[in-house]
Amino acid sequence: MITAGPTYEPIDTVRGVTNQSSGKMGYAVAQAAVEAGAEVTLVSGATVLATPAGVERVDVTTARDMHKAVMARAKQADVFISVAAVADYYPVDPQPHKIKRGDGNLKLELALNPDILGEVAALPKGPFCVGFAAETEDLNANAQAKRKKKRIPLLAANLAQETFGKDTNALTLFDDEGVHELPLAPKIVLARQLIEHIAKMLPRR
Repeated sequence: MITAGPTYEPIDTVRGVTNQSSGKMGYAVAQAAVEAGAEVTLVSGATVLATPAGVERVDVTTARDMHKAVMARAKQADVFISVAAVADYYPVDPQPHKIKRGDGNLKLELALNPDILGEVAALPKGPFCVGFAAETEDLNANAQAKRKKKRIPLLAANLAQETFGKDTNALTLFDDEGVHELPLAPKIVLARQLIEHIAKMLPRR
């Protein structure tokens, strides 16, 4: 199971809080996993991308939608790859109509969204978990801290400003064996390298 794309957290019927993720990396990972022989479920936020052939796609909008879809399927998955750029917060009181412009500032109260990767990683006998970290600075330190906090075996990190919306990326993989650099390349190339790395880490059957 793979998550991809952004989440969208509504403020009113026409506005919302989101991010610049295109979903390209997550869709590339889904394609690479299918090529490697996996049965793939892709839980996706809103994108303009076509579903890779052979992939089951589940469309969601908000982080809470994604959380519900993932948790309903997590125990049946062998591997969970959390590529989506999930919003950390959502507006507490979305309005059922367009908020009209006023004379002063508009204040929004934001509440914390569920930690999807953290919850899946904490499942007893849950899937092998792979996280993604889109950082803007201090990539190594922030990625190492996230992997430790989530208690996951593998985390792939990149700089958000160098990858969002682009067809290329560079990844740094962090696991118990150390740090593994995947240099700048088309996202599908990196996705295949990532799937190969994951396959080597999985227990042999």
